Amino acid sequence: MRVLVVGAGATGGYYGARLAEAGRDITFLVRPGRAEKLAANGLVLKSPLGDLHLDAPKTVTADRLAGSGAFDLVLLSCKAYDLAGALDDFAPAVGEGTAILPVLNGMAHLDALDARFGPGRVLGGACAIAATLSPEGQIRHMSEFCTITYGERDGSRSERIAQVDALMQGAKFQGRASDRIVLEMWEKWVFLATLAGATTLMRAAIGDVVGAPGGADFIAGLHEECITVAAGYGFAPREKVAAQARTMLTAEGSPLTASMLRDIEGKGRVEADHVIGDLIARGRAADLSAARPHLERVYTGLKAYERRHARESA
Repeated sequence: MRVLVVGAGATGGYYGARLAEAGRDITFLVRPGRAEKLAANGLVLKSPLGDLHLDAPKTVTADRLAGSGAFDLVLLSCKAYDLAGALDDFAPAVGEGTAILPVLNGMAHLDALDARFGPGRVLGGACAIAATLSPEGQIRHMSEFCTITYGERDGSRSERIAQVDALMQGAKFQGRASDRIVLEMWEKWVFLATLAGATTLMRAAIGDVVGAPGGADFIAGLHEECITVAAGYGFAPREKVAAQARTMLTAEGSPLTASMLRDIEGKGRVEADHVIGDLIARGRAADLSAARPHLERVYTGLKAYERRHARESA
């Protein structure tokens, strides 16, 4: 399969590099500045699963993509606030048989992808990885835990999912096909919204929040609100998954934080609307009368940060 990885940042760069390491045909769609750096320095990955230096990763910029023909698979891992631009950038790579595998957080990106390319081309997907891009452009993978999950959104086991699954095996991450991918995407969203909400609002790790007066109760209330929204759409997390999430989200002394907190601490942009705002909007659509005070407080905090970030960056 010819695979186009949109971006070579922390997430796309990691999965794309590991697939290239395993001998897959990988091309990275990058901006001109990133293309120049990759041509000069290669793609450098620092990881507890083994460091990697790809001397000459295949790259293409958006203005040259039309000449590359259609790809079999587009792996999309951009930030939600970059999605609109990314759709325009990789559109020339999408042909009649192209499958698009997005691993963004939340669900709103599916609506945008369906509208642009048709739902038949868009798979469900999710990933779990702790990675960041250093100022020098190196990808720093911070944990051995690293997964990517994919599936048809109607739950079927198609030939193209079999091909994607074969592609993912043998690389230094756990790839898994799922016949309940939409449920798993909701389960991840519920967990992430709780983790990001609590740690960004309190500007602290889970263990710090749990140890503060009222902290554990706040996390529990926030988690329950997120579960209620998912249930309203028919995707209530499975009890085993919810119980595991509660354990992680209330662990005393836990250093766990969301990447969104790291974005705030680095004075970067955040996915406030995609991760929290859209969850609130979907909750209102499912039940206008239900109260969501924890989610709304988190959203207010994130939007206040966005206003400050915009003002200070002007």
